[in-house]
Amino acid sequence: MLFFSCSKASAMLLPCIFLAYLVASSSANFYQDAQITWGDQRAKILNGGQLLTLSLDQASGAGFQSKNEYLFGRFDMQLKLIPGNSAGSVTTFYLSSQGPGHDEIDFEFLGNSSGNPYTVPTNVYAQGKGEKEQQFHLWFDPTTAFHTYSIVWNAQRITFLVDNIPIRVFHNSEAIGIPFPKNQPMRVYASLWNADDWATQGGRVKADWTKAPFVASYRNLKINACAASSGSSCGSKSTNSLNAEAWQTQELDGAGRNRLRWVQAKHMIYNYCSDIKRFSQGLPSECKRSRF
Repeated sequence: MLFFSCSKASAMLLPCIFLAYLVASSSANFYQDAQITWGDQRAKILNGGQLLTLSLDQASGAGFQSKNEYLFGRFDMQLKLIPGNSAGSVTTFYLSSQGPGHDEIDFEFLGNSSGNPYTVPTNVYAQGKGEKEQQFHLWFDPTTAFHTYSIVWNAQRITFLVDNIPIRVFHNSEAIGIPFPKNQPMRVYASLWNADDWATQGGRVKADWTKAPFVASYRNLKINACAASSGSSCGSKSTNSLNAEAWQTQELDGAGRNRLRWVQAKHMIYNYCSDIKRFSQGLPSECKRSRF
C-alpha cells in the first residue's frame, strides 16, 4: 500500500544536489551494514546477520550504527520492543551527523509500566537546533510482533512512517528561515539505554531491575539512499536509479493525507506546534504552514 506521489519536475533538479554521492541499496544484513559501537556483549547479531538484539541491565545498555554515511534516502527498520514492564527504557532508531551543529532525525520509544502504552517521540534537528517534537501512542502493541518504522528524507521534506502509514511530515521551510537538514551526511543509529530519571511518566516510574535484562530486537534494516562516496552522482543512471527517484521526490498523495489526518487526530499526544506555554512569544514560523 503506497501513500506517496512523485514530482518529475523536481527530480530533474536533484543530480545537482547529489554530486559526490552514490546510490546505495542494501539488503538487510547487519554483518554487512552495521557495526556494534557500545554495550560489550549486550548487542548480538544473530541468524546469519538477519537479526540484531540489544539488551539493557542496570550496568549498561547497547547500541549500533551503520557503516556508511548517507545524504538523503529511505531508511526502514523493523523493531520489536521490550515486552511487559519496560519503564525507564529508551529504544531508538535515528539518523545523525556528528559535531555541535549536528543534524538528526529521530524515532524514540519510551517504555512504560505493564499495560500502559509506549510513547513515541519524533524530532528533527538542523544545525544543532531541535525543539520540533511530536509524540504519539501507537495503535497496536509494538511488543508482540515486528513492525516497520521508516524515515524518508529528501531535499523537500522528511516523512516518518509506521508500517508504511505516514505519521508526520516535516517540510523544508528554509525559505522562511527555518534550518533543514540537507548538507551533513548522517549515519543510521539505534540504541537501548536507561533514562528512568525522565522517560516514564516524567521519571515518576523507575526501571524494575529485577526484570532485567530488557531486550529489544531489530531486523530487516533496508537502506535505499545516497551513500557518501567520491566522484559519483546520486542522480546518475544506475541499476538502482528508479528506486532512488521514488524517495527523492516522495510526497503524500490523497490516501496518505487521509491516513496522516487519522493518526494525528487519534494518536498524537503532543505537538510542539500547539505548545503555547513552551513558545509563549509565538509559535515557530513553520507551524503556520500545511502539515502535508
